[in-house]
Amino acid sequence: MSQLSLPLAHPDGAREDRFLIGEGNARAVQILERWAAWPVKAAIITGPRKSGRSLLARTMATRSGGTMIDDADLQSETMLFHAWNEAQASQRPLFLVAQDAPPVWQVQLPDLRSRLGASPVARIEQPDDALATDLLHRFIDRHELVAHPDVVAWIMRRIERSYLSILRAGEALEEDSSRRGNRRLSIPTARATLTMAGLLKQPDAGP
Repeated sequence: MSQLSLPLAHPDGAREDRFLIGEGNARAVQILERWAAWPVKAAIITGPRKSGRSLLARTMATRSGGTMIDDADLQSETMLFHAWNEAQASQRPLFLVAQDAPPVWQVQLPDLRSRLGASPVARIEQPDDALATDLLHRFIDRHELVAHPDVVAWIMRRIERSYLSILRAGEALEEDSSRRGNRRLSIPTARATLTMAGLLKQPDAGP
């Protein structure tokens, strides 16, 4: 599994983080890494909730000396228009994070609409099985939980394969482990916790 790392000297003082790369997001990463070849110096990054699109944009902006604007589809269109123009003048890339790209993102300002229409779109898709498993493993490691690979595999077969479901499952397991005072996960405890949280795709009784 590949990953992108933020430099240790991140200007905002944020902790080092890593963006894991799999089949669902490799194309988006490839588009953004080739920013020097973009037809215009701005790109739109879209994807499902909790897919890491903001982390990816921040990582690429830091690496390229560019700028990122989070929740761009909720920002002032006049501000975005000037930011887009500034990126062309400075030749420093602009990374716009949005829920969707135009025309789903309904832009009212005609000049901005045409500029965004010329911008490449890097779309993050839902994770494949390998990336989904790695994301859950990372959550478990970060929160100092202990889980045998068989337990992780059991969980992944029974929850929705989406970034948001993986995060919610991890949070539910971490909360239950803290309540029990036991950081070790087992299939019975995972089954009980995820059933209570309503995260299992269907009622489960087997291993």
